[in-house]
Amino acid sequence: MFQNPSPDELRILLGRVHNLAVMGLSPQPSRPSYFVARAMQGFGYRIIPVRPAVSEILEEKAWPALSDVPGTIDLVDVFRAAEHIDAIVDECLRLKIPAIWIQEGIINEAAANRAREAGMTVVMDRCIYKDYVELFG
Repeated sequence: MFQNPSPDELRILLGRVHNLAVMGLSPQPSRPSYFVARAMQGFGYRIIPVRPAVSEILEEKAWPALSDVPGTIDLVDVFRAAEHIDAIVDECLRLKIPAIWIQEGIINEAAANRAREAGMTVVMDRCIYKDYVELFG
């Protein structure tokens, strides 16, 4: 059974992340992905939008796929349906991305366990914004 990292482990993870790729980041301010990404940007994280057919979100260049992003990605925050998680984990592993955060309400235990077994830090079915606020106030 999948288990998320402890609060102390989450604090360490969020403390070492700088470049946060957000898969499925909507350009619509009313969408949860936009709110969360904007808040995380306000907390000092560099947001890297990953969404095809959009050129820019939150004043950051958007990329069609993780493999198109130049430079380092410290964590991938996923706002995509559970059936897409397997392919996202495959891409993260191929690119050697160290951590994935699968947002609240999205569950794919097989993919999460596979990512963890391959050495990734995995958080699933939790909101990165809510956890950040709870951990860092």
